Amino acid sequence: MNPQVRVDLGDCAAVLAHYPADFFDLIITSPPYADRRKSSYGGVKPEHYVEWFLARSSEFFRVLKPTGSFVLNIKEKADKGERHTYVIELILALRQQGWLWTEEYIWHKKNCYPGKWPNRFRDAWERCLHFTKSRTFKMNQEAVMVPVGDWADRRLKSLGKNDTVRMASQVGSGLGKNVSRWLDRPMVYPTNVLHLATECSNKGHSAAFPVALPEWFIKLFTDPGDWVLDPFVGSGTTLKAAQNLGRHAVGIEILPHYHALACQAVGGSC
Repeated sequence: MNPQVRVDLGDCAAVLAHYPADFFDLIITSPPYADRRKSSYGGVKPEHYVEWFLARSSEFFRVLKPTGSFVLNIKEKADKGERHTYVIELILALRQQGWLWTEEYIWHKKNCYPGKWPNRFRDAWERCLHFTKSRTFKMNQEAVMVPVGDWADRRLKSLGKNDTVRMASQVGSGLGKNVSRWLDRPMVYPTNVLHLATECSNKGHSAAFPVALPEWFIKLFTDPGDWVLDPFVGSGTTLKAAQNLGRHAVGIEILPHYHALACQAVGGSC
């Protein structure tokens, strides 16, 4: 299958008005953070960020299928010595808009370089917030399974009687496990922490995320032939990931320079 890929130029709030409802299977994006990338995008002040974003996420809600997912990569900034609350406020506002805050994944930037600040340490992670329209949505958990790891060789070598039945946690948490279930299993389900290096190659964009990030979510929440949307497409990383995985994709970019970069990334499909 030759996937369809297109890049639209304009503000996603206006561009998406021309798309039908319930069209996309996955929306994954990293919008301009509050007051960041001022030289590129002008910046949105933290106190206005929620209002600015809701005008666009209402269109996201309309064009996303009931079984689809919306993954938002975002990180709050430090302002005057404390963390700003605009991301927390946005989560609450999106729930009021009708979204379900289904999960939160953490992108751990495993190649984060050192830095020093007077009252905090360097950011080494970002949020990947998972929203859905319903509690029943597409999720291909087997598509992102990982090797069981060396721990299995040690822990499963000799099982005791308590390892072959579901044992409740001894601290009274209500959780339990049956360790023997993992015998002879080479692959297991991952955690909600993604250990990925930041994008080191120069793509001509000041905030390009690694292609492995959208790839992981595309494999998890879509099938080949499904439609993926990145409404703040930047240099086109999401589109390239979707294209490589046999998914159709649409990207939207407001700046002509980055629109051209995204077109180039997917072979000139605009």
